Formats: sequence, C-alpha cells, structure tokens
Amino acid sequence: MAQRCLKCLKYTMCAANFLCFMCGVAVLGFGVYMMVNFKLAALTPKLINFNIANMLLISGIIITCVSFLGFLGALKENRCLLLTFFLLLFLLMLVELSAACLMLLYEEEIAKMVQKGLNEGLEEAKAGNSTAMSDWDLVQETLKCCGVNNATDWGSHVPRSCCQSDCNSPNHVYFEKGCLETLKTFFEENFLFTGISVIVLCIIEVLGMCFAMTLFCHISRSGLGYKL
Repeated sequence: MAQRCLKCLKYTMCAANFLCFMCGVAVLGFGVYMMVNFKLAALTPKLINFNIANMLLISGIIITCVSFLGFLGALKENRCLLLTFFLLLFLLMLVELSAACLMLLYEEEIAKMVQKGLNEGLEEAKAGNSTAMSDWDLVQETLKCCGVNNATDWGSHVPRSCCQSDCNSPNHVYFEKGCLETLKTFFEENFLFTGISVIVLCIIEVLGMCFAMTLFCHISRSGLGYKL
C-alpha cells in the first residue's frame, strides 16, 4: 500500500512539473515574441528595470529550469535532483516573501522612484528624445492618462496621445488624470489580487517541497539515492 502511494506521489509530481514546464515554455515564448515584435521599452519611461518582456523571459527561464529538475528527479528517483529542486523552491519562496515585505516597507520610496522616473522621462520627451516620446505615447494611450500630474505638464505642446477624442476637433478634450495617479490606482486595485497570488504560489511551492522531501526520504531508505 505504501509503495502504491509513493508511486502515485511520484507520477503526480511528474505530471505537475511537466505542466509547469509547459507553462514556463509558453511564458518564455511569449516574452521572446514581445521582445521581437513590440517596442515597449519600459512600463513607465526611464524605468527600464520594469521591462515586461525581460520579466517574462526571466520568469519563463526560472519556471522551466525548476520544473525540469523536479520532473527529472521524480521520474529517475534521483536524490540529488530532488534535493536541488527542494532547495530552489525554498529559495524562490524566500525571495517572493522578501520582495513582498520590501514592497510594503518601502512603498513610499518606490512611489517616489516611479515619480522621479516619470518626470525624467517627461523632460527627455519634451527635449525631443524620440524614444522617450514614443514610450510616453504608448503609456498614455494604454493607461488613458496625460503627463505626470495632468496635461499642463506638457506645456503648450501636448501630444496627440493625450486626446480623449480626435485631436483635430476644435472641442477635443485631454485625459484629466495624470499617469502617476493612474498607476497608483492600478496598483491599489490589484493589491489584493497580487497578495492572494503570492499566498497561493507559496502554498504550491510548500506542497512541491513536501512531495520532493517525501520522495527523497523514501529513496534514501531504499538505497536508490544515486539511481540514474
């Protein structure tokens, strides 16, 4: 009975890691597609660290590598791979929890950094930087906002991406909200969803670590620790 349960656990772990591997490949492929086909330099101008395509690429690589280790370790009953899988999941969980805590602790500093990035990007766009201007056009059209605080940030040369309707119309209207306020509202509205996602992800990682350690202990008792 115990052997059947462990076999079931082994193949369940293989199936789960295979699905995670396929998801990782899909995320990786989507990241490559965005990098090749879209000129989205950053989520907000001047904040290159928030590049969506790069984030997708890094996430896809991590997911595929970790899930491949878990799949191969469970399938081959390899103690070394299972232990590596366990440690990687543990490190990922620590990084996720640390990042969540740091975001809560330094919320004001992050907001100031975003505001500074927006202001710097706005000044570059006003100075004639075509890359910064295209970034701003994309952000304003996507978020339905204008400038950092409002349309007056652009002075007398307000870009067409700020228009709610046809800019050629004499009665055209600009977006009332600035991009800084829109971004703050977006993150506040998605704060609960993000928190729940992190908790669910941590639960999945804890279950994966439990499965890996159970198989690891069984293989150790069976003397098959280095079976390839």
